Amino acid sequence: MPISTRRATLVLSVLALAALGLSSPPAGAAPASTAAAPGQTTGCTGPIRPAAIIPVRPCDGMDRILAKAAAVVPRAGQLAWQQRPVTGFTHFGMNTFTDREWGSGAERESTFSPQRADTDQWMRSMKAAGITQVMLTVKHHDGFVLYPTRYANHSVIASPWWIQGCTGENPARDSAQEARAQDPSAFWQVRAAGCVNPRGDLLRDYVDSARAAGLKVGVYLSPADGAELPASFFAEEVQRVEAKVAAGQQLSIEEQATYEDRAFAPSGQGRYGSGSAVTERTIPSLVPGDDRAAALAGGKLPRFTVREDDYNSYYLNQLYELFTQYGPIDELWLDGANPWRNNGISEDYDFTTWFRLIHALSPDTVTFAGPAGVRWVGNESGQARETEWSPLPTSGDPETAHNEELFIGGASAGDLGSRAVLADPSVRYLQWAPAESDVSLRPGWFFHASEQPKTAAQLVEIYRRTVGRNSSLLLNVPPGQDGLVPPADSAALAGFGASVAATQAVNLAKPGPDSHPSPAVAAVTDDSLTTSWSPPHGAREGTLDLPLPRPATFDQIRLGEDISRGQHVEGATVQAEVDGAWQTVATVTTVGYTRLVTLPAPVTADRLRVIVTQARATPYLATVGLYRTVPPPG
Repeated sequence: MPISTRRATLVLSVLALAALGLSSPPAGAAPASTAAAPGQTTGCTGPIRPAAIIPVRPCDGMDRILAKAAAVVPRAGQLAWQQRPVTGFTHFGMNTFTDREWGSGAERESTFSPQRADTDQWMRSMKAAGITQVMLTVKHHDGFVLYPTRYANHSVIASPWWIQGCTGENPARDSAQEARAQDPSAFWQVRAAGCVNPRGDLLRDYVDSARAAGLKVGVYLSPADGAELPASFFAEEVQRVEAKVAAGQQLSIEEQATYEDRAFAPSGQGRYGSGSAVTERTIPSLVPGDDRAAALAGGKLPRFTVREDDYNSYYLNQLYELFTQYGPIDELWLDGANPWRNNGISEDYDFTTWFRLIHALSPDTVTFAGPAGVRWVGNESGQARETEWSPLPTSGDPETAHNEELFIGGASAGDLGSRAVLADPSVRYLQWAPAESDVSLRPGWFFHASEQPKTAAQLVEIYRRTVGRNSSLLLNVPPGQDGLVPPADSAALAGFGASVAATQAVNLAKPGPDSHPSPAVAAVTDDSLTTSWSPPHGAREGTLDLPLPRPATFDQIRLGEDISRGQHVEGATVQAEVDGAWQTVATVTTVGYTRLVTLPAPVTADRLRVIVTQARATPYLATVGLYRTVPPPG
């Protein structure tokens, strides 16, 4: 939600900015906005320059709004992200060991007890699926943290996993257990005491394994945090849930977790929704014995001054740890869940400052639901829209809110970016916001032994409905309690990856090595995003003819725009010359980065032509591919 009562400021020292490679703002100013480009587009008659975020003025007519939508382009981080079409999501944490989907935050750290956590095996399973980026749930809604944070005791440090192999007494940890109620860094201060598990920092292992496998890295850090609920609120929740049980009423999954943990209390400091004062704070907030003090004093690490309450400060401190200790982070995923709002407590998430901190520390990181970031497709079933736009209108400033709140009709609306939506009177901004479709390999997000994975064939169909419709695919692969991706899951992933790779191995439209294709045909078959065909004289409609190197039998067609210039195509038709006669084999609306069309039956053709029938501006077609489906093995 927009932060209206907090004057959020984010100030960096000159040395800190130099260390980050950024220019220095005036004293007391916020760092450069990720939407710096909007200021370039002023009035209703001036030039419209390409930018990731462009404001809509009250005097803009429909023609100008359409022109602005055509001028919305991805920033560098977004463009790189869209060329990683499949990301592997890893849900692993406290819920893995409680057999839940949603935790309470009152779980005992001793419950987290993997026999091992073979992150190298996780990456092998991911790579076999053709995945090029992976993302770990570092903290889910229960608040349990998978790396040794300085700011919460509800983490791997306080679990037996951290001191795996230790026997006998451990006075230092006993002391931390006694101090934890008053000191959120109590266990961090004794992190080196005892037989420390060299692989106890799961995030470090995950990041190192991913990079060794050549994969980009993302992190999920939940804003909701059950471990930080005030103990008094949790006690009231327990009473409410017990009353429902006594009345024979069904419990939600959140209530069931509360009921099962009713004998305990949240493990944190009660910072979430506590109503604590908004005061000036420094990020990072140093803790006793903090090993970053010298680097901060010497200007090797940046400092930020903010005005925040206790929980927002906690979240910002964790973001700071993630980006300065585990970076580069290619995608930061945070949802807008405020799950206890209807029960009387909520936290005023300061998205404005969160986004600014992220982009000050890592300008190319793509932030889920952030300004010029990526967006939720609107469901969790692996289904993108038939018409999926990346330039989208919003009703408010993308810099100041979780973007799901800003899309016209809501993030799940059937139409987010058509001309009809652009004409909505509530539109205030246009931004590049490509879709990300999240779905789990198993029915649940966390591993449950009673569930089975999807088949390779089902994953191929999901790929077609997501990547093939101008969305990325965020495929969750949950390891089991033994710390491994189960064999059946690995097999499904490998079958899926093999099918997609084999299908796309040969583009039947690609000219032969001894041929002399026209510049237009060469441009759309050279596997480059930045070479393209467009209709002559800047026209918005046109026809591209492709003589095939030999008669080709295909059942998949791939189209793609040069999205570095924007997304422009609103309608296109593909025709094939079969036995000397032209016939229409596919009709689409949007194209975007990738549009895959699977035909009902194979077609054998000598020539192909792509007809752009409608566009917002001159279209730039970068990809034309013809493929014959290779089904998954077995």
